[in-house]
Amino acid sequence: MPTTTRAFSISAPDIEAEKERCGGDLDRFEFSRVLKLDDLELPDPGPSDVRMRILAASAEHNVDHAILADTVNIVEARGGKIYPGNSAVGEVLEVGSEVTRFAPGDVVLTHCNGEPDEFGFPLRIWAYDQPDSRGWYSEEAVVGEWQLLPAPLACGLSLWEIAALPLRAPTAYHLWRRALGIFRLKVSEAQLPKLNVLGFGGGVSELFLMQAAAAGHAAFFCSGNPERRKKLEERGILPIDQKAFNRFADKADVKTFSKEVKGLTEGVGMHAVCDMLRGPVFPAGFQVLARQGVNVSAGWQLSQVLQYNSTLASVKQLTLDHTHYATVPYCAEATKLYGSVYRPSIHDEIYLFEDLPRCMVEMYENSQTGVPIIRVARDLPASVQGIAG
Repeated sequence: MPTTTRAFSISAPDIEAEKERCGGDLDRFEFSRVLKLDDLELPDPGPSDVRMRILAASAEHNVDHAILADTVNIVEARGGKIYPGNSAVGEVLEVGSEVTRFAPGDVVLTHCNGEPDEFGFPLRIWAYDQPDSRGWYSEEAVVGEWQLLPAPLACGLSLWEIAALPLRAPTAYHLWRRALGIFRLKVSEAQLPKLNVLGFGGGVSELFLMQAAAAGHAAFFCSGNPERRKKLEERGILPIDQKAFNRFADKADVKTFSKEVKGLTEGVGMHAVCDMLRGPVFPAGFQVLARQGVNVSAGWQLSQVLQYNSTLASVKQLTLDHTHYATVPYCAEATKLYGSVYRPSIHDEIYLFEDLPRCMVEMYENSQTGVPIIRVARDLPASVQGIAG
């Protein structure tokens, strides 16, 4: 029989009503009026499906975008209502007759590749723009076996740190693989063994820089969040305070930042830049690229539109690479780096399930000290109690 579970939903009428209430002023927008606990009826698992209960999930910026409808009104495009959440750790409760990789009691990770193209890259993202997809800000879920990976519980991370990674780690892995690969098409390792690598933004860029640092490159983290800069500095990643440059509000700020970067890199600049923000960050990242440099991005938190000098990019042999989430095999490869390379910074508070709207507000305000984690299950299985802290 179908199961009913509690799940958070977002509806287009609620978005419209809240925008009207606050007069379009997003500073007055109350997320809790839009992101609401709901009852969701789950189907019975099919032969290749898995029913699981969600143990923990991480907050993602795509949910802020869905709530605010500030880039595209994805909720309206999806028919007026969505159930968000595309990164979670769960415990298998039941499996279909054709499932071979998992059994009840197993702890698993989700991935959010909603619909792979012919080469395995996502056409759409689960619980965002993939039709008929129901996300994992819910107490239970039914998913296809292909959407799950075994959770590496012995990797040395806590349950909450593991919960920070199912979306972020594959994205960072894919970004680093492409940034390094594209740069090496132009400049070999024999010619230049050690690169200067810069990351803007939050969790994905942090992991991108951890991978660069683990490979012996000089890594730099530019953020306005002092707690996050400190955590990365403890891991050998050099901090740059973004607020010292007025968050690149004008050309003078970008010029000052460029001068700072030249000083940090002996006049060379950055060989690879990960920019998950765009907006005013893009001109700064573009300006500090070294010759043959590569700028990679899978995000557009601040803007979807870029402007740059194509002549300058050609003369300097620069590459702008746009990517998105990874293939399922790359998701599995990224999971192998949990603990050894990827050690995410997580926010000091682990949010309760019911506190998800407040968590999303604080993420939007950029007031968290690391990746925000939501504890969904009150009772944890014995297999994870030792790493739950």
